[in-house]
Amino acid sequence: MPFSLIYRLFSLCLVTLAVAFGAGRAWAAGEGGKAAGPAIAAAVSVEAEGAKTRFKVTLSKAVAAQVSVMERPDRVIVDLPEVAFHLPPEAGRGKEGLIASYRYGLFAPGRSRVVMELTQPAVVSGMTTALDSTGAATILTIELSRAEREEFRRAAAESSGATKEVPAPLPVQEARDSRPIIMIDPGHGGIDPGAASSGNVVEKDLVLAFAQRLRQKLEESGRYKVLMTRDHDVFISLGDRVRAARTAQADLFISIHADSIAGGQDVRGLTVYTGAERASDADSARLADRENKADAVAGIDSADMPDDVSDILMELTLRETRGFSHHFATRLVGEFDSVARLNKNPHRQARFQVLRAHDVPSVLVELGYLSSQKDLDLLMSEDWRGKMVSAMSVAVDRFFAARLARRGAAAVLP
Repeated sequence: MPFSLIYRLFSLCLVTLAVAFGAGRAWAAGEGGKAAGPAIAAAVSVEAEGAKTRFKVTLSKAVAAQVSVMERPDRVIVDLPEVAFHLPPEAGRGKEGLIASYRYGLFAPGRSRVVMELTQPAVVSGMTTALDSTGAATILTIELSRAEREEFRRAAAESSGATKEVPAPLPVQEARDSRPIIMIDPGHGGIDPGAASSGNVVEKDLVLAFAQRLRQKLEESGRYKVLMTRDHDVFISLGDRVRAARTAQADLFISIHADSIAGGQDVRGLTVYTGAERASDADSARLADRENKADAVAGIDSADMPDDVSDILMELTLRETRGFSHHFATRLVGEFDSVARLNKNPHRQARFQVLRAHDVPSVLVELGYLSSQKDLDLLMSEDWRGKMVSAMSVAVDRFFAARLARRGAAAVLP
């Protein structure tokens, strides 16, 4: 069947979109907004013409879009209600006009976001909607115009309130469970895909699937209360991940990631990281710096997280916590050694923001490198993931057996 006919049949199912403009920022709003389910973004195109670039989105129903700009790096932020993006995997990776690339995804429950990286300063010079050739679908067009640095800076200052971090809902405090509480943190999510392989496998999906399997394994024992910072494809800021662990009074925080290195097919292996003010090596420092920019990738302004260490008692707590983190990392590496290909230096340290809780033992596990085909094959293997989850479960059991024994409590293991 010709693509044009497929597209026309799909478009006949779409509803129209209307436009309204609000003061100070550009808005596109629909009438009624009563249709069930999220809007569908069926296509995106970018058109460059001289000093202007037009970003066009085909949507299935009326939405309200808020547009703002940010500096360092220069970006255009488009906030939307929840949108289901039915776009090809390569969408957003190509440079066109004023747009170097763009990302999209769920930003918070009920909210989606598009972040456009700019090749140079630009402001939003217009927003329009128009019916497509079928008369059923509507195309939302955001026009960008080249701007001088000072004009862009003023626009960014005016819209700064629209791009501040929006705290995610934290777990409701319940009666304290006597079992150890484990917080599993699948890295990235929503608008922040993390690393990607050459075959379009993205980190956020891979680590979420692994984390869900790990949660199931730990819960099967009945020994632990297991929570997750996210259990679906949604963006969670670094600060909210740490706050979730602290609010839940977690006894252990495990952040799961899978990195990628450009041109690094030969670089592979699993690595466990613990928090430290000074990185153990240059590679770890670079990785931490990259991971700490996750909030900026999603288009939010979040200052460096406070240390939460303001007196001697907190300093002593931090030292004890890092000691426990180190012990757990050592146990993880020991269990992984027989089932996984380890990095040449499998236990490293760096200043990861997500490991900053001074009272929650925390580790970050890099399962492997998506840039290595050998690592990717393992990461996609159900058998390998099962072995890894079992090894992590054993490490958790032994960590809590030793830790609770020191407290004079009954050990987790017989």
